[in-house]
Amino acid sequence: MSTTSILDIQNLSVDIPTDSSTLHAVRGISLELNRGETLGIVGESGSGKSMTALALMNLLPPAAKRSAGCISFEGSDLTHATEQELASKIRGQRIGMIFQEPMTSLNPVYSIGRQLKETMTLHRKVSESEAEKRAIYLLEKVGLPDPASRLKQYPHELSGGQRQRVMIAMALMNEPELLIADEPTTALDVTIQAQILHLLRELQQEFGMSMILITHDLGVVSRAADHIAVMYAGDIVETGRTAEVLEDPRHPYTQGLLECVPGYRGTSQQRLGAIPGIVPAMTGTISGCAFASRCPRAADICKTDTPPTKALQQGRYFVCHEPNIQTPENTANTAREAANQTPEDSALKKGEPILTVDGVSCTFMVRRGLFGKRKPLQAMDNVSLTLNKGEVLALVGESGCGKSTLTRTIMGLQKPDSGSVTLNGRRIENLPPMERARMIQPIFQDPYSSLNPRKTIGEIITKPLAVHRIGSRQEQHAQARRIMELVGLPTRVFNSYPDQLSGGQRQRAAIGRALIMNPEVVICDEPTSALDVSVQAQILNLLLDLRDEMDLTYLFVTHNLSVVQHMADRVAVMYLGEIVECGDRDQVMTDPKHPYTHALMDSALSISPGETVPDPGLAGDFPNPMNRPSGCPFHPRCPLADQQCREQAPGPELIDNTLVQCWKAKTSGSQLKS
Repeated sequence: MSTTSILDIQNLSVDIPTDSSTLHAVRGISLELNRGETLGIVGESGSGKSMTALALMNLLPPAAKRSAGCISFEGSDLTHATEQELASKIRGQRIGMIFQEPMTSLNPVYSIGRQLKETMTLHRKVSESEAEKRAIYLLEKVGLPDPASRLKQYPHELSGGQRQRVMIAMALMNEPELLIADEPTTALDVTIQAQILHLLRELQQEFGMSMILITHDLGVVSRAADHIAVMYAGDIVETGRTAEVLEDPRHPYTQGLLECVPGYRGTSQQRLGAIPGIVPAMTGTISGCAFASRCPRAADICKTDTPPTKALQQGRYFVCHEPNIQTPENTANTAREAANQTPEDSALKKGEPILTVDGVSCTFMVRRGLFGKRKPLQAMDNVSLTLNKGEVLALVGESGCGKSTLTRTIMGLQKPDSGSVTLNGRRIENLPPMERARMIQPIFQDPYSSLNPRKTIGEIITKPLAVHRIGSRQEQHAQARRIMELVGLPTRVFNSYPDQLSGGQRQRAAIGRALIMNPEVVICDEPTSALDVSVQAQILNLLLDLRDEMDLTYLFVTHNLSVVQHMADRVAVMYLGEIVECGDRDQVMTDPKHPYTHALMDSALSISPGETVPDPGLAGDFPNPMNRPSGCPFHPRCPLADQQCREQAPGPELIDNTLVQCWKAKTSGSQLKS
C-alpha cells in the first residue's frame, strides 16, 4: 500500500451458497483508492458493485463467505478485525455510507434529529447538545433551510432530495475518512442530482475525504470520479483514470456501455448500441470470459480460457483476449451502419393534432394532519398542449410539478376543474371508457409493480383483448404471440411469471400489453428510469422502431434529458402546474428561453470527462404547491427575478417558435450565460 493510498483491496471474493450451487458474487478483485480522490465503480445490475462495498465493512448476508488477501484501510487490515471492532470503530465512524433509497434507510418512527444524534453518540463520547450542534451544522452544510427545525421532523415530511441530504449529513456526523455512496442520485430529479453531486464534491474537499461512488450512470461518474473501475459479473474488467477509460475504452463491455448512452459522441435519434442478454449469475465452475456470450468480438478462446490482465500504464489495465480489435470509432460506425437509419429517416413527418389539452386546471383539497383543515392544492393551472400525429412529445420537470396529474387527465382518469382534453376531435369525457382505453394506453415506470405477479406473461398481454371481448381464446393467444415477437420478447416466456423475467423483459411485456389494442397515443411514464443503461438502450430502440412500424404517437414523461435529446421531436417543460416552455427539441435544449429550462439543461450530466459537476444555480427547493408563490411561480428560485416577477404572473408568449411564460424570456439567455 503506497503512502498516498487510503484503501488497498487485494484479491477480494464473495461467495454465497445456494440450494444447488455457489454464487460467485465477487471474483478476486483488486482496487486501490488514494486519499482525497473519488473512485467510480460502474456496471449493470448484478455486476457486484454493491456487494463489493458491503464486503469492505463485512455487511454481507449471513450465508455469504468473504475472502481476501487484504483489505487495508489506513494501514489496518479489515479482514482481521472482529465484528465488535468493525461496529464500534469502523462502520459509521471512519467509513460512512450513503444508501440508494433514503426512505428505506431512515427509520420512519424516529425524528431526523434523533437519528442524526444517535449516529454520533453511539461512536463518540459526546453530549446530546454537542451532537445536536453537529447535526444542525451539517444540515446547514447540505443545504437544508432552517436546519434547527428539521430535527423535529420525520422522514415522511421531507422530499426525496431532502431525505438524501439528511442521509449525507448522517454519513458525515463522525467525519469519516472514507465515504461510500451507493447510487446516491438514481431516483432524484436532474436538478437535485446535480446539487447532490456538487455538494458531495464540496464536502469532500472541505473534509479531505476519499469517496467510492457506485453508479450505473456514466454521465455521473464522468464528472464526479477521478478513477473508474468497470465491473462485470463480479470482476473488474477495466480500470484507470476516468478520462482515459471513457475516451479510449479497451474492453468490449466498456465500449458497449458507452454506445448504449443516448447522445454519446453527439448522436441523436439514431439507434443506440445494445448489449444483448443480461449479466449471468456466476454459479458453479467458471470457464473462459464471463462476457463472451454477449461480446460481438468473442472468439473460441474467449469461451474456454480465462482472459489475461493487460496493463497499459500504472493503474490502467483491462482484462481481455482482444480478438479482432476495433477502435471505439469503428465500433460506433458499425453500430450506426447496422442501424441504416439517419435522424431524417426516423422522424416522421408531423401530422395533424391528435390530442389537444386546452386551458386545463385541476385543484385537490388536501388535509394537513389528522385534524387539520382542508386546503386547496393546485396541481395544474391553465395548461395547454398539443400532440401531433406520429411525433414524440417529451414532458419534463421536477417531481411534484404536475406531470402525473396531466397524464391522468389526458387518459380521462382525472376530471379537471376547467378546460378540456380532445382526442381525435372528441372530448375525452364524452368517450366511453372502453373506447378511450383502445385509443390511449400507458407504459409505466416500474414494470415489476405494473404487472400482476400472479398472472403469466401470456395472460397479462392478452388481458386487454379478453376485457374488450376481441376474438376467441386461440385468436387472443395468437395475437399475443405476434406482439411478443414484435417487442422482442421470446415466446418461450408466454407461460412464465413476471418474477422469472429480467427487468428489460418485464418492460417489453408491459409495452406489449399497451400495444396489443393498437392505440393511437401511448403515454410513456419514465419507461426506462428503473433500467440499466444497456437495457434502456434496447427499450428506446424498440419504442422508436414501434413508432415507425405501428404509426404511434408518444407522450414521453421523463427527467432524463439525454433520453429527451434522443427520442423527442418537441419538448414541453412543466413547473408547479404550468407549461413554462414548449417548442422544438433542438430549440428548447440548445437555446432555452425560460430560466428554469436553462437550469434543467445546465444540470444535465452528459459524458464529459474532466468537466466539473454543474451548479444549477437554483435557490432553495421545489416549492410546496399548497403555498404557491405570488406572481411568477418560479420567482423564489430564479436568479433574474425582479419586482414585476414577484407581483405579476406572466402570460404565454411566442418567441422564435417557442411558447414561453416568462417576463425575462427575450433576455434570459444572454443574462444567464454572462
